Amino acid sequence: MEKDKGAYRIRLARPAEVLLMRKIEDKASERFLGLGLIEDESSDSSYPLDELARLVTKEQVWVVCEDDDIPVGMIIASERDGIGYVEELDVLPDHGKHGLGSRLLEHACSWADQQGFTAIALSTFTSVPWNAPFYRKRGFRDLAPEEWTPQMHLLHKKEAELGLKMEDRVFMRRELDGKI
Repeated sequence: MEKDKGAYRIRLARPAEVLLMRKIEDKASERFLGLGLIEDESSDSSYPLDELARLVTKEQVWVVCEDDDIPVGMIIASERDGIGYVEELDVLPDHGKHGLGSRLLEHACSWADQQGFTAIALSTFTSVPWNAPFYRKRGFRDLAPEEWTPQMHLLHKKEAELGLKMEDRVFMRRELDGKI
């Protein structure tokens, strides 16, 4: 039976849910296993829990829940170099294909717009259908290295240190026009 898209709602994440959000991230990341995108698949490239907790406190993390109010997806947003930045977007695979990732992404774009940011950016894999192609369909464009901000250069180095396959990584950006 198809789940009604309206049965899900987005709300701010709660501090007590930080470990649950890690479980969502871990479960969602299982889709990447065996794709050859991480040099050492046993290494931990999870979003840092202390930073997640900090952003939850700053009301920059949202979850999507069913009627039972238990999160099944999340998006983490921040500010980097004066623009919005999507740190992480995850939906439990069992809840995929319901538009939840799109809804969470639009929520973060709206937040960035409300903050007065002119754009929102992220980094992702180019060859994975639920990564760069997903974002391109939602108004993001690939950035050439000469367009990277200083923090993007630092993130690129950090992602390499985490063992991500850098030739398959891209920074992307979506312009915001104040009308979201």
